[in-house]
Amino acid sequence: MSSPSQAAPSEGQPATSVRLVIVSIGLLLLLAALDQTIVSTALPTIVADLGGLDHLSWVVTAYILSSTVVAPIYGKLGDLYGRRNTVVVSVGLFLLGSALCGIATSMTFLIFARALQGLGGGGLFVLALSVIGDVIPPRDRGKIQGVFAAVFGVSSVIGPLMGGWFVEAFSWHWIFFINIPLGGLAVAGFLASFKPVAPRVGHAIDWWGAATLSLCLAALTLVTSLGGRSYGWTSPQILGLTAVTLAAGAAFIAIERRTPEPILPLELFRLNVFWVTSVIGFIAGAAMFGAITFLPIYLQIAQGASPTESGLMLIPMTAGILFASTLAGRHMGRTGRYRQIPVIGTAFIVLGMLLLSRIQPDTSVPVFSLSLACVGLGMGCIFPVVTTAVQNAVPREMLGTATAAGLLFRQIGGSLAVAAFGALFAARLAAALGGFELGSGEIGPQMMAGLAPEMRGAVALEVADALRPIFWIAAGLGGLGVLFSLILEEVPLVGRQVATGE
Repeated sequence: MSSPSQAAPSEGQPATSVRLVIVSIGLLLLLAALDQTIVSTALPTIVADLGGLDHLSWVVTAYILSSTVVAPIYGKLGDLYGRRNTVVVSVGLFLLGSALCGIATSMTFLIFARALQGLGGGGLFVLALSVIGDVIPPRDRGKIQGVFAAVFGVSSVIGPLMGGWFVEAFSWHWIFFINIPLGGLAVAGFLASFKPVAPRVGHAIDWWGAATLSLCLAALTLVTSLGGRSYGWTSPQILGLTAVTLAAGAAFIAIERRTPEPILPLELFRLNVFWVTSVIGFIAGAAMFGAITFLPIYLQIAQGASPTESGLMLIPMTAGILFASTLAGRHMGRTGRYRQIPVIGTAFIVLGMLLLSRIQPDTSVPVFSLSLACVGLGMGCIFPVVTTAVQNAVPREMLGTATAAGLLFRQIGGSLAVAAFGALFAARLAAALGGFELGSGEIGPQMMAGLAPEMRGAVALEVADALRPIFWIAAGLGGLGVLFSLILEEVPLVGRQVATGE
């Protein structure tokens, strides 16, 4: 063990190599984060091109859901087989899915390709954060996690801008093709810098646990997406999916109690830091993915912004993430404490979502920017803290598994929220526009441009009104996050040395 102040890399991983690891991992995180944001400004165009406003949320949900269910598997595979090899597999699947998304000619094909892309993308965040746990002492991880949160913030600017630019200059297909050269560069840098030196261990992969967890989450997402819209809440389809959810969840818990290498060790839930940060991560994921996904719809349809302009208007959220994550990382590095940061973060989410619930077609840019900045400040306070706190509280041999489990709940929150909010938005908008004669095709920027001014204004007002309950619900979730943040225990961050990663 090193002294508390020591921040040197672990044995076998020289300082120069550690810096290269951090850079390459930053590129991997940028790759994964870009794919969550680059598609946002293109969604209206994709829906107008391929059809199916009802399926809009599934372009996002398919990726989040598939990446969610495989995240714990990647965490366990990284712990057992080595993170270096597992990263290669993850990036390979991600790039294959990206290529298939780029050649998609139907909404169904695109959704399936996005699911395949998520099978790879689910490992990028988990493995990247776990690798940092291998080479950086706990007290200094807050700074690095703050930097990575900033990378995610930068991607939230670059992504929508690139997505909008590709849609206007070329076609939406290119927003997926751009992942291929970036992914090749990222994995090359990682392989050149991160060397496997740790001994191998025995392997016992919890495949049955992974299968039951996947079935439970998939059925639950379908319930939230289809219930009350495609099927009634008491219909045989929804009741059947609910029964599958409960049965698969019960089977998963029973399996995790008996298996020697569970993908989600139940003993983790005995740790206050783990289960409380999991709840906070769930809420933050729901607020971020569930609410922010639909803002480009508002900007492009209700306000008439171009895809590129809608990307630019999301910059205040990024500025908030960058600013807050930087301060949070410095605070944790200087004091070794983190408990108050998520309290502040969840409070900012409440404020930002309440402000967004008041948006109208004529909402001014300063008011909209202030609302997004508050949301960004909240996200920047939460994401670096929950990962750092969990990695500091668990044993070294469970580092990858615990990191993946924490990310799992954030992704579950996003997946369920996107599905539920998408169903709510589509149902409210369909009911509101039932009396309008809009002609053929899907609602999108091109159709709005072809409407008469008075008709365009009426549709814009209905779009803004259909989105309003989404922000109310997100604000309520943020309020729950404040309460849970208040009961978070604080395990002071120390400078203990960790073993070199695989």
